Amino acid sequence: MEYQAKYITSNIKLSSYDDKLFKSDLMFDDHMLIWFISGETKIIQADTTYFFKTGDIFLIPRNQMATIINYPKNGQPHKTVVMHLSTERLKKFYEKIDVRNKSIPEQKIYSFDNHPLLESCMSSLIPYFELEGEFPENIASLKITEAISILREIDKNIDTVLANFDEPGKVDLINFMERNFMFNMSMEKFGYMTGRSLSTFNRDFKKHFNTTPQKWLTKKRLELAYYQLTDKKKKPTEVYLEVGFEDLSHFSFAFKNQYGRPPTQLYTNNNL
Repeated sequence: MEYQAKYITSNIKLSSYDDKLFKSDLMFDDHMLIWFISGETKIIQADTTYFFKTGDIFLIPRNQMATIINYPKNGQPHKTVVMHLSTERLKKFYEKIDVRNKSIPEQKIYSFDNHPLLESCMSSLIPYFELEGEFPENIASLKITEAISILREIDKNIDTVLANFDEPGKVDLINFMERNFMFNMSMEKFGYMTGRSLSTFNRDFKKHFNTTPQKWLTKKRLELAYYQLTDKKKKPTEVYLEVGFEDLSHFSFAFKNQYGRPPTQLYTNNNL
């Protein structure tokens, strides 16, 4: 994989992937505002799958688990401008703003349909990536403030996301894991998202599921893969990334261990 990143500051970058695809399971610490220059992205969350292409602009809120698969398209790399909207910066922005709507934000990705104001803001950053030397922080700060202001102008409910500084609280472990097992996160991340320390997460997990997290996760991911192969008629190459595996050969090995035959054989038999 050929990956390149140019930074104006630590909070604004131009990201480019030249390989066939790049997959990652992520949970961002900052809100991520993304403008597509070229390529395609598939983002899988617990209840929804999103597809984004050239020209799209969207916001991935912090503390949301997602599988992200980036594809080059039509001979062009997967290229995006990414702006981090950090909690520290947003707290400063909202210091003198009275946010009346304190409702809990939806767990989703926010799309802005190629909005001209946002596109103008994000595209104006492109020339800055060619400058030599250190980029002035005060100008970068102005561009981020401009983006936040535009988001508030075009989406009157965005304050419920951007002005929400709460950390995840303790949630029902069984329900959370049943909805999010396909995301290949560390146990520390799973613990954080369920409002637990790592030791408490492992203890509660053993109590509720009577096994280790890793054994349970592997079994659940393989069960989902079996369903995708048999009921949805998907190919193994389509399935393994979406159910939480990083490597096709490891997926095939684990699948054969659990079901007695490789996924390619099961897919072939079900598509005769």
